[in-house]
This record gives sequence, structure tokens and C-alpha cells, in this order.
Amino acid sequence: MAISTTERRRFAVRRLTLNNFRNYADLRIEPTSDMLVFTGANGAGKTNLLEAVSLLVPGRGLRQQRLTDLARQGQAGGGWAVAARVETPHGPCDVGTSLDPNEDDSGPADDPIDGTTKGPNKGPGRRNIRIDGETARNQSALAAVMSAHWLTPQMDRLFQEGSSARRRFLDRMVYGWDPAHAGRVAAYEQAMRQRMKLLRGDRAPDTTWVAALEETMASKGIAVTAARLDVVGRLATAAAEGWGPFPGAEIALSGDLENSLLGGPALAAEDRFRNALARSRADDARTGRTSEGPQRSDLLVRHRPKNQDAELCSTGEQKALLIGLVLANARTRATEEGGVPVLLLDEVAAHLDEARREALFEALQGLGGQVWLTGTDAELFQPLSGRAEFFIVADNGAERIR
Repeated sequence: MAISTTERRRFAVRRLTLNNFRNYADLRIEPTSDMLVFTGANGAGKTNLLEAVSLLVPGRGLRQQRLTDLARQGQAGGGWAVAARVETPHGPCDVGTSLDPNEDDSGPADDPIDGTTKGPNKGPGRRNIRIDGETARNQSALAAVMSAHWLTPQMDRLFQEGSSARRRFLDRMVYGWDPAHAGRVAAYEQAMRQRMKLLRGDRAPDTTWVAALEETMASKGIAVTAARLDVVGRLATAAAEGWGPFPGAEIALSGDLENSLLGGPALAAEDRFRNALARSRADDARTGRTSEGPQRSDLLVRHRPKNQDAELCSTGEQKALLIGLVLANARTRATEEGGVPVLLLDEVAAHLDEARREALFEALQGLGGQVWLTGTDAELFQPLSGRAEFFIVADNGAERIR
């Protein structure tokens, strides 16, 4: 049977294999549906499954854990592996990531850029990436073959916490639209970290080398900001419309680089950023923080029907806004070039009323992408009976029940 254009323009995990990952010694799941529901007691390992899928895109996954913390407790060696057969808009792809415990990690971090002197996630063990049997140079390669976005209970405070979490939330969406964004973020962060190391060193810094690093920061930083602005612009219409009980949101980016880009040509913005970095060397050396750059940007969200900033809304309204943004991204991806990302929704139904739960399930099905849902209460997912594939997670395994 021919596959429709809509079906091809999405990502889906068709086989997931775990080895010594979290509480799983060995596990293999072969989903046959695009709506997957995993239920079980707290601590059974439901979130671990979503975390494994989240490691198939750039970054440290939905929990942002150290690599060594992902290994199954009590195992010999300390390594772990996650592998998957992924359906992409360009055809099937085999992708995997693993920890080699016998080699130190000396590569750049994949954390969101924050402007501090914090180094990469170094330590025992090196993370390896393989795509169709070939070893990739870094995690940025994952963005070209897999796209995923997620919501976790910890993200319910996204609008109450610092801007780094909101940048991370936005960047995960940008990766799906522009796979090269992950490499630009990593290159910017590496140059920023090296510059700071020189500025805070015991000796007077080599100004030629510092200037070269600032050149990289200027070009990559403006490109990072431009990609973010592009995606926010793409999402603005769908986000403002809302979806049923999930309210419309006005979204914007705030920051000096954003203002500079919106006010003139990109080359002029690069020049201004490069000059600002040069002027701030002494202050940055004293504070240990890069005072200019995309790490200072923030994603602003406003509840459109109430005309109120998201941070001032109730907890329930904030969660509805967050879900609405994820739906807006997936819906826009479905109507434009690229594929609908895999959605990983951890306990997302637990604190929604019945009307919002049913509206969410209908919206998810209408997107045409693959969705992984977890919860402790199977009754919450009864509206999906006959439309979803259900698994019970227990005894370090996941058993398909219908």
C-alpha cells in the first residue's frame, strides 16, 4: 500500500533496544502504532523509556543527567546503549548512542549555553553516536535523522524558572526545523568557554587568539539567534490560535542580539556583537560570565485570551500554555516542510481535567505523528482504547497488553 505524503513527513520509532540502561538489563520494543501508552507503578521505569528515546536527539535527554548516571545499577563495567530503527521523512534509519566507560569524555558539552565558566560534561566514559552503522563525530549529527520533543512534570515550572530552561525548550524545537542549529550552538559554546578560560587564566591572554574566538562567537551567535527568531516567527500564528481548551499564546524572543538582528542586516549585527565582546573582556574576566550573546536571550510567552504574562498565570494555565506550544510546533511542522516530531509526554494527563484530557488526545491523533504517553493511572487513557497500543511496565520490562 502506498504511503501518503503526510505519513512520510513524520518521525517514528519502530524498534527500541536498551542494554544496561537505567533499570533495564535488556529490553526490545517494536511499536506498531503511532499512539503508545505506558502505564505502571511509580518507579517501574516508564520515564526511563521516554528518556531513552530523548537521547536520540542532541543533548542530555529529558532528565539532563550525567552519562554515568544512566547505567543500570550493579552492572559490571558501567556502560549502556540505546538503539532504534527510526522512520524519517527520508526513509528508515538505524541510530544509536552508547557510553564507553573506558574512555574519558573530552568533547564539548551539549548543555544549553549559559555564559558561565562551567565546562563540558567530562568524566569517566565517552558517549558514542552511530547512524546507519557509521560513527558520527558528535551529537549534532542526530538532529538530521531524528526529531523529538517532550513534556515532563518538571517542566510545569518552565515559566517560573530561569531563562536557560526556556532556551533549552525552544532549541529542541529549532533542532527539528534546522538540524544545523545543534552544531552552531555547540560551536558557539565551545568558543565561549575557551575565551573565558583565556580571560581568567594566570597569564595575560593572547589577544590574537581571543579575537579569533570572538570572531567565531559573533558568527555562530548571530546564526543561533537568527534560527531561533525564524522558528518563533513560524510558530507565532499557530501558537496564537490555540487548540480547543489550550489557550492561544503570544510568543517572542527577548535579547540584545534579537534587537540587533531585527534592526538591520546580519553582518552589521555580527560586527556589533564582535565589538561588544572585545569591550567586555575585562568585565567578563572579573565576573566569570560572558555578558553578551545568545545565552542572554529569553523566550517570552503571554496568555493571549487573558492578555497576561505566562509567569503570572495559574499552574493549570501555565501547563495548558505549555501543551499548546508543543501542539503548535507539531501542527506547524505538519503543514510545512519537514516531519512531525515524536512527542514524549510524561504524566501529561495526570493533572488535566476530563475535558482537557480528551481534547489533548484528539489533538494528538490529529497531528499524524507518533506519541509516547506515560501514566500511573490506566483509567485516564480509556478514551484511547482501540486507538492506541497499551503497555504495562513492571519487573524491568514492558509488556504489550492490547
